[in-house]
Amino acid sequence: MALRPPGLIEVRLTSANQLFNSMDPSPFHERDLDHDAEAFIVGWAREVPKSQALKIRVSLKECHDSAIPQLIRESLAYYFTHRAKQLRLDLKHLLAEGRTALLIGLAFLAATLMIGRLLPTDAAWTAVLREGLTICGWVGLWRPIEIHLYRWWPIRQEAQLQERLAHAEVEVLVEA
Repeated sequence: MALRPPGLIEVRLTSANQLFNSMDPSPFHERDLDHDAEAFIVGWAREVPKSQALKIRVSLKECHDSAIPQLIRESLAYYFTHRAKQLRLDLKHLLAEGRTALLIGLAFLAATLMIGRLLPTDAAWTAVLREGLTICGWVGLWRPIEIHLYRWWPIRQEAQLQERLAHAEVEVLVEA
C-alpha cells in the first residue's frame, strides 16, 4: 500500500458533476460544491498542519470533455475563495455586533449600578435588590464578552482554512 503524500486530499468520482451541487443553476465554474464533497475536502484539510501545503487530487472515472480538468481547478479556487470572503464578512459583522453589544452592555451596567446607589440604605430588602441589579448589570455584558473572547476566532480559523484550500494545487486525473 502506497503512502499518501502529506497534505494530499484525494477525491474519487465517477464524473465531474458529482463534485457540484446539482441544484445550483450557476455556470459550471461558479457552482457551489456538493455538500458531501465540500465536507470531505474541508474535513481532510483540517487534519493537515498549517505549515503543510495542501494539494487536491480529483480522480475521474469518466471525462468526456478536455476542458473539464481546468474547469474543476477554476471552480475549486473560485468556491473556496468565495467561502473565505464570506467568512471574513461574517467575522466583520460579528465584531461590529460585539462592539454594539459592548456599548449597550456598559450602558446597562452603569444604569443598574446607578439605580442600586439610589436605593435607600436603611432597608434590608434594598441590599438584596442592589445585589440583584449589580448581577443583572454584569450579565448584560455576557454577550459582548462571549463574542470578543470566544466566537470570533473559530470563524477566523475557518476563513484561513478556506483560503488555504483556495490556493491549493489541484490535480485532475482521468482514470483509463
